[in-house]
Amino acid sequence: MFGLEAAQKVFQIGGIRIGGNPGDNPPVLIASMFHNKDRILTDRKGNFDRLRAKELIEKQEELTRSTGIPGMVAMVANTPEEAQIYIDFFLETSSMPFGIDMWEAGKRAKATEYIAKLGVQDKFLYNSITPWDKDIKGQVGRLKDLGIRHVVVQAFDDKDQTPAGRLRSLESILSQGADSFDTVIVDTSVMNLPATSLSLVANRLIKEKFGLPCGGAYSNGTHMWKQSKDLWGIEGFRAMDAVAQGMSSVLWSDFNFYGPIVTAPRIFPAVATSHILLSTLVYAETGTIAPNEDLPIRKFFPDFIQKLMSGEARK
Repeated sequence: MFGLEAAQKVFQIGGIRIGGNPGDNPPVLIASMFHNKDRILTDRKGNFDRLRAKELIEKQEELTRSTGIPGMVAMVANTPEEAQIYIDFFLETSSMPFGIDMWEAGKRAKATEYIAKLGVQDKFLYNSITPWDKDIKGQVGRLKDLGIRHVVVQAFDDKDQTPAGRLRSLESILSQGADSFDTVIVDTSVMNLPATSLSLVANRLIKEKFGLPCGGAYSNGTHMWKQSKDLWGIEGFRAMDAVAQGMSSVLWSDFNFYGPIVTAPRIFPAVATSHILLSTLVYAETGTIAPNEDLPIRKFFPDFIQKLMSGEARK
């Protein structure tokens, strides 16, 4: 189930490893900031609660240290001018890699030009090249000219929403030059909670064919299910969110756009717990546990690993 025949690619974004066989590396958790309804926002002109924003970023960094799960931040902006304010703030605050989340391609291009001007391409994740972009080849060319190294490619087909449709969508985008960057990671486009499983199966198909790191915005599936709060209240929603994102992180996922950074205190422990279970599942199948010292199982259960490796656990 977890042993993939294709050689798996491992990339580095700002010092963070991403990719590999299941269990090799902890999944990268990517937070959202400055999204609509984010309570730290004053307006969409770049005014926000800087102290609270810094606290949230520092909390995610603390959770990375305690769990071994690496983190990034994707900052939502409506205009290039707004994006520049967030980029400057983030670079002053943190050494984590980061991305800019802008739907409109032209505005996203302007914000990316600012990244190139600052010379921080090594820690910048371009999000994203999508099947809805009208000129993928042109976009790739502009990004290459700007020295962009790390990109997200979204895989989705409106006419065929099966895992196979996502694979074909990716093949089409890669054939237009998107495979030429130093790092290519694939977002298999979560549409709702139950359809998350289609994205997870697509992860495996893509990893088996291309060896590329795969993941998704699993928070799309959980946060879009508004009825869950009516059914179970806020605590029920939080439980559902943590379980769904933790489980998704087990199934052939190298990264997770996990939603608002304010949810980090529940998502990081949930994903760390899930990865501990994944490590043991991989051991049961392969007889090995990856040597990465940042694996949650190595951080929290070294004695258990010693028993497994010595054969004592079979007695």
